[in-house]
Amino acid sequence: MEHFSTLLKKPIALTDNGRRVLEKRYLVKGDDGQVIETPEEMFLRVAKTVAGAEAAFGKTTEEIDELTGRFYLLMADLKFMPNSPTLMNAGRPLGMLSACFVLPVPDDMAGIFETMKHAAMVQKAGGGTGFSFSRLRPAGDVVRSTMGVSSGPVSFMEAFNGATEVIKQGSTRRGANMGILRVDHPDIETFIACKDDITKITNFNISVALTEAFMDAVEKDAEYDIINPRDGQPVRKERARKIFEKIYNHAWQTGEPGIVFIDRINNDHPVKGQAIESTNPCGEQPLAPYESCNLGSVNVAKHLNAAKNDFDWSDLEQTVRLTTRFLDDIIEANTYPIPEITRETKANRRIGLGVMGWADAIIELGVPYNSKEGVALGKKLMKFIDETANQESITLGQDRGSFPNFERSTWKDQGRPAMRNVTVTTIAPTGTISIIAGCSGGIEPLFAVSFKRFQANMHMIDVNPAFEKVAKEKGFYSESLMAEIAATGSVAHVADVPDEVKQVFVTSHDISPEWHVRMQAAFQEHTQSAVSKTINMSYEATPEDVRETYWLAYKLNCKGITVYRDGSRTDQVLSTGNTGTSSQTAPVAVVPAVVKVRNRPKMLQGYTYSWQVGDERVYITVNTDDQGVREVFINAGKCGSDVFSLCEALGILISGMLKEGMGTRLIKEKLRGIKASTTLNEGGFIHSIPDAIAVSIQMVEEGVSSLTDLGKGLKLIAGPACPECRGALSMEQGCMSCNSCGYSKCS
Repeated sequence: MEHFSTLLKKPIALTDNGRRVLEKRYLVKGDDGQVIETPEEMFLRVAKTVAGAEAAFGKTTEEIDELTGRFYLLMADLKFMPNSPTLMNAGRPLGMLSACFVLPVPDDMAGIFETMKHAAMVQKAGGGTGFSFSRLRPAGDVVRSTMGVSSGPVSFMEAFNGATEVIKQGSTRRGANMGILRVDHPDIETFIACKDDITKITNFNISVALTEAFMDAVEKDAEYDIINPRDGQPVRKERARKIFEKIYNHAWQTGEPGIVFIDRINNDHPVKGQAIESTNPCGEQPLAPYESCNLGSVNVAKHLNAAKNDFDWSDLEQTVRLTTRFLDDIIEANTYPIPEITRETKANRRIGLGVMGWADAIIELGVPYNSKEGVALGKKLMKFIDETANQESITLGQDRGSFPNFERSTWKDQGRPAMRNVTVTTIAPTGTISIIAGCSGGIEPLFAVSFKRFQANMHMIDVNPAFEKVAKEKGFYSESLMAEIAATGSVAHVADVPDEVKQVFVTSHDISPEWHVRMQAAFQEHTQSAVSKTINMSYEATPEDVRETYWLAYKLNCKGITVYRDGSRTDQVLSTGNTGTSSQTAPVAVVPAVVKVRNRPKMLQGYTYSWQVGDERVYITVNTDDQGVREVFINAGKCGSDVFSLCEALGILISGMLKEGMGTRLIKEKLRGIKASTTLNEGGFIHSIPDAIAVSIQMVEEGVSSLTDLGKGLKLIAGPACPECRGALSMEQGCMSCNSCGYSKCS
């Protein structure tokens, strides 16, 4: 093994963006805020800290040094990355290396605020916290000790949210929470709607814990019991489909709540008699109260054979065995924020080994993501990783001893001789660590084949390296083509890209929800914990589409699911291209939303539409700037009439909203379909002046000239802008993340 100084001389093949992310978020800084550590030194710092834990198992200095080198090369070769807290804190005073925690919320005031204190300590150190609020009595329930009434779970969530807001202001990682409520809690309807106002409870992801009894009642269109957790007694019955409809309607509208199948999670939990109530903030790691987990991801794109026609299974086996050992060592090297977490974490020794670079790998192999072959390969890969990690955990258990709860586990019942870790596999979000590794995130498809990155006050085009290589080899590469693709991120409707290339280079918005779910289910089948993945849906998706997606996830044995309909968390629709008359759903590209007041240029380009509405001839002018629709003028009725003044006022109001950065989605939603004097115009009916306004705006955005062409254009739906670099946020792996700078709402 090379000496450490020799290792450090070998530069790591980081991308420019990966290096920027490390410098901004991970590398040690001096008192003046300047970086005083290289990426090579960071990886060595982590490797030394983790390998040093093996002194507790009797390893010699020489053996630890040898292991340090192996751990270092895992990371330096970009084959594996541990979760962010390990990279940030290993070998430093804070010393907390875990990302995921679950804390209990008891039904008493002292216990609630004790948990809030514990959460603050975890988040201050950079951890994310999950809570189940299902033990809390419902709002309005009597509190006998004071003869007052309870304020209910949602009000306490707001208190936890406020505490996180304070803590995250000074932390390297932002505070993130998961709030879960059982579907049979009396306050379930309030909980489902608690994030309709997207300015409230902003530091929480929320999910409803669905029971098997509830899902059975949904299937049979039956009622189910609502139970007061104070005494465990039923208080009323609800029609299951009514509640299920509320869940998927709200998810369609805002992306939340997600759902977790809580009975399925508990049935798969190996420790008998230990209940799982909640998950970490992104939903992939169910945990018992006070438990934590160490996560890490293998870059499977770095484990292809030389011919690039299959995985290098031998190399992958070595990596999985070594990373399983790495994650177990973290449990020893870790500094935990409170004694309860130390106790419960070491009782189960849970680790979560997952993957990243999946999209990159199957692109290299020439396998479409949205295909039976792709799903089968995903299942085969995860089966191999899970079985190998299990074998290594058995070996470690025989060498170091099993996890303390092993004696009351199903592993013991199955006849396993030992098991070091209660579970070994988890598919976690890999937002920033996949940027460091220079690969696609988790098991998600590509975010975009080409996209614009805002850097140094200018837009730069980022092109997927594999696509750029193929484009040059096949002779269709040009900078103008890359810029054209960057406008939407997708090649699906780009004429100059060959069909066989389009089939492989699919993005998340080219793929139907069904294939997203099938891929998640393929990996879930051989993942002991759960899978973090976002099911992306087009802006045009209906609530019924969400319902069908939820039901498919349930039938395919997923443990939870998160859907995100583009535009459901922003009011911004930017611009459109006229791409013909294809009846297929056009792909949706995520582009930066407007985040400041838009100054009006001296000259704007626009279109004026003439509509007949009842007895009135209405003229609507829609002007645009480089960010989309900028102002609207409505002219109808005689000057000085009520109709004229109301139209003038409506135009001023809409233009003012656009100036202040509000997009057009809500304007169109509220105006489209208002009925008064329905009149046939060329290509279709206009129902009223407000309806004509909405139609005119949409026609400009889609670049069409008649009503008959509406809905056939290529729409660009804006995502929220990254608060740090103003790049586009996209929903991936259950988290709003920025592919430009590595910002993630969950980390």
